[in-house]
Amino acid sequence: MTLARFLVVLLVGGTLLAGVGAWYLTVYAYYDRLPAQETVLLTPVGAAAAQPVAVRGFEGIDSDSAPIRYRACFTLDADVAQFTPYPEAAPRIAPGWFDCFDAHAIGAALEEGRATAVLGQGHIRYGIDRVVAVFPDGRAFAWHQINPCGEAHFDGDPVPPGCPPPPER
Repeated sequence: MTLARFLVVLLVGGTLLAGVGAWYLTVYAYYDRLPAQETVLLTPVGAAAAQPVAVRGFEGIDSDSAPIRYRACFTLDADVAQFTPYPEAAPRIAPGWFDCFDAHAIGAALEEGRATAVLGQGHIRYGIDRVVAVFPDGRAFAWHQINPCGEAHFDGDPVPPGCPPPPER
């Protein structure tokens, strides 16, 4: 094998290994399964803070590497009308192996009015809300979403009126 071929094989092989490593780290390595929970926090209409609400069949994942990696699936027996609506809900894609959460189907159901989005907990971290989509049969799906305060703050812009003061950088 000539030196040129050896270098090409080394370069292509190294690139392939780096790509596989990056894929693995993104899809698997940083996620942790959450323990089963009997309650989730939801914000009632007009309330200043979220309150625990009973759920069944909780499955969830999260990661310390980013505040928007949280995903959860569960069944909620409460009336969705008693919770604060979340008008700009946009479910985030979950890793393929977390198969109870289908962001495309949840998003389509929200757009078509077959599901209702409510505020789980505002500013779970500054600029990040926990959003919950609830179907009429009680199936519910939660994720973290950047809110308008966070969008402005993370972009380095002044936060809109009504936002809490941002944390010191």
